[in-house]
Amino acid sequence: MGGELRYEIAQNAYIKLVLHALKHKSSAVNAVLLGRVSSQNDAVEITDSVPLFHSQIGLLPQLEISLILIEEHYAAKGVSIVGYFHANERFDDHELGGIAKNIGDHIYRYLPQAAILLLDNRKLEALTRTKDRSPVMQLYTKDASRIWKLVGSDGNQLTIKEPSSNVVLLDYISTEKWQDVVDFDDHLDDISKDWLNPELFK
Repeated sequence: MGGELRYEIAQNAYIKLVLHALKHKSSAVNAVLLGRVSSQNDAVEITDSVPLFHSQIGLLPQLEISLILIEEHYAAKGVSIVGYFHANERFDDHELGGIAKNIGDHIYRYLPQAAILLLDNRKLEALTRTKDRSPVMQLYTKDASRIWKLVGSDGNQLTIKEPSSNVVLLDYISTEKWQDVVDFDDHLDDISKDWLNPELFK
């Protein structure tokens, strides 16, 4: 099943991840992916994302608190954590690091279909020239040996639900929309800042 499983990400979930990374270009950032496994479509549907941290992203207490709050909030909507997103600190770093794997492992324990998405800065930078419709992310899943492996770059296993999402993303980038993204770091500094980002796409 693992090899055939597809991952489909909704436009707002996708854009929120990229904007969060752009807001903190000189830092590693992370987020969780929310959605559900659709057995009839053989797909993991990623319907939302929650930006987590942009400083000290490997600290366990903050991570555990954030995951509990996220799970409690989304459980009522019939949605659960289905994966993890990571953007490396350095632009030229395209490797999935230890922290990303460890957090991915934690999510995998509860959901074997979990995925890790790693921001691909090369694809993001090229967007303005290429007008590519595929996600600017690399997809990692666990194989039979339980090791995180990069899934083929043919673009079939990870798709964006709305084909024009990169056009919308470029528009948001041109208007510096990333400044409006709130993550858990921001919320912990000032609890009036809402980590659900309800106003982001209004």
